[in-house]
Formats: sequence, C-alpha cells, structure tokens
Amino acid sequence: MIKDSSKVSYYMNDEFYSGLLDGLKDWDTETGKATQKVCREIEQFLFRESRLVDEGKLEDWLDLFGFECLYWVPITPGGGNPLKEVSHAFDDRRRLEDRIYRLRTGYAYSQIPASRTLRMLSNIEVWKDGKEDLVRVRANFMLTELRAGKQKLYSGWNGYRLKKENGVWKINVKQVNLIDSDQGHENMTFIL
Repeated sequence: MIKDSSKVSYYMNDEFYSGLLDGLKDWDTETGKATQKVCREIEQFLFRESRLVDEGKLEDWLDLFGFECLYWVPITPGGGNPLKEVSHAFDDRRRLEDRIYRLRTGYAYSQIPASRTLRMLSNIEVWKDGKEDLVRVRANFMLTELRAGKQKLYSGWNGYRLKKENGVWKINVKQVNLIDSDQGHENMTFIL
C-alpha cells in the first residue's frame, strides 16, 4: 500500500520516538557544560527565535529548524509519552509548514484578530550533548499574549536540542513545557 506522503513523516518512526523519550531524562542532567562562546551563541540564537515569532516572521522562524525537527507542547508536565498521550501540539516540519500557511491565509478564524505576543527568556543553560555540534538547552520563559482585548500570561520552560548544520545552529527538538500544561487552555493556536 502506498502512503500519501502529505500525511506521514519520513523520520518520525520508532527510532525517533525512542530517542525522544530517552532524551526526556536529559533536561535535568547537568553534565558537559558548553563553553562560554557556545553559550553566548545559543543565547543569541534563542533571543532571535523569540523575536521572530513575536514579530510574526514565521517563515524566518521556521528556517531556524532543521529538516528533521519536532515542535512539541506536551500536556503532561515535563514531557510524558507522545505515543500514548494527547499533546497541545506535536508538529514535525510538514505540520509546522501547514500551521504557518494556515495562519497566513486569513481563514484561521481562531487567530482573527491575530495574537500579539511578547516573550522573555531567562535561566538559559547549555550542555554539550556528546559532540561539539550538538547541544541541549533549557530556558525559562514568560509569554504575554494580547488577543481581542484580552491579555493572558503563559510561563514555563523550553527544552531544546540544537545541532550545528553547515556552521549554523538548527532546532531539532523544541519542547515547550507550560507550568499549567495539564490545565484547560483555550485557543492556543499561536506559536508558544
């Protein structure tokens, strides 16, 4: 049976999920601190990522991701198991492209009017993840969203796995961990 390539991911397979689940234990592992130079590069990378989303430059934001990537907002605090649990978002590159396209059509009614966001990052920690071109990052965030006259505050921490590709850092995994992830949320159709 031929699969419709628009409905499958070629890299989200058993091996991908196994590595993802094994990596959940690594967010709190404080071994292999990165050099100051790498830490500064990563800080600037994360600040730019935040600014691009806040300014609505979503195509530029997507360029920060590798070809094989995951944007994950779990419901279970700190992660959980995406094979067995629902997530607020669990998007590979194709789904991220779809999300951005839909937001750009003007027919994403849940984003009319579009959310305005501003985020702050702090407590950025960077660890080597085996090789010099792989790092794990943990950063706290506070995000303010204004939409339709209502202001909301989201906070938590992001876990990143970054890989240097052709001399440029790329996001392989971004895991957004809301402190109230297991509570009811309405209209989280913007990028966290």
